Amino acid sequence: MPPTATIDTLTDALQAAGYFADRRLATAAFLALKLQRPLLLEGEPGVGKTELAKSLAQVLGRELIRLQCYDGLEQREALYEWNYAAQLLHLRAAEGSAPSEEIEREVYQPRYLIRRPLLQALQAPPPGAVLLIDEVDRADEPFEAFLLEYLGEYQVSIPELGTVRAAATPVTILTSNRTRELNDAVKRRCLYHWLDYPERERELAIVRARVPEAPQALADQVAAFVHKLRSAHASLFQRAPGIAESVEWARALVALDTLALDPEVVQGTAGVLFKQREDVAALTTELITEVLAAEEGREQAPTPMSRRFCSLSRLRERAG
Repeated sequence: MPPTATIDTLTDALQAAGYFADRRLATAAFLALKLQRPLLLEGEPGVGKTELAKSLAQVLGRELIRLQCYDGLEQREALYEWNYAAQLLHLRAAEGSAPSEEIEREVYQPRYLIRRPLLQALQAPPPGAVLLIDEVDRADEPFEAFLLEYLGEYQVSIPELGTVRAAATPVTILTSNRTRELNDAVKRRCLYHWLDYPERERELAIVRARVPEAPQALADQVAAFVHKLRSAHASLFQRAPGIAESVEWARALVALDTLALDPEVVQGTAGVLFKQREDVAALTTELITEVLAAEEGREQAPTPMSRRFCSLSRLRERAG
């Protein structure tokens, strides 16, 4: 059965590639593939938006083409530009040997075209490519308007060549950290999914898959500690650690031959979890001790079944 046959098979295929998608995210990705619509992923940095595109490319056996957006990104850097040096050489070589109109037509041939990510994705041979338009919120509004033709019709217009349509429909993933609101016209052309931080069990599965050399107890502590920082102490930090930071932290702890977390090792590696000076300073010894103690208490707390067993034991003791 192909990996895109059902939501469950896609979920399993992504998991085999090391990406643990929950049901809602897997449904959004499945519909984007079936409906051949771009998928816009918004969420905090480090929650796995970019990794989904990478994993989909691996699962589908397609080339991953990445367009990294930034302030001031121009159309020629995203779509195409002409090889002016080669065109000039051709003009000089052909000068006087043909009419000027014919020479001008010759220099605007595909062989003089430098293809950028959007054009590469449109011209990728079957089965097509996965195009990642990463951090689209960093680009400006005119660039968003430029994207509309591609997002709505999988085609672009090149004045000298005409309209270029997709040879095979690209799987298109847009990501945004929501540093600014995107234009409604962009959103209407995409399916939408807000990607949140994972629950503790899913993050533990990710850490274990990405850092298999980490001891089970340490991986569990890492997932629990980061989850506690996000859920109970998020207001203390400018930005809570993402999944990427959890994985990198686990790798760092393994490199230090750490078997269990303690305040000293947590403070010593705080720069892996946080990238702001204020956030590192907010991770005090007192806070670390509190989080570790809370987690230890949770592990030692009796389960409903064990409480029931203890109650029965006490009743038997009293009866005896």
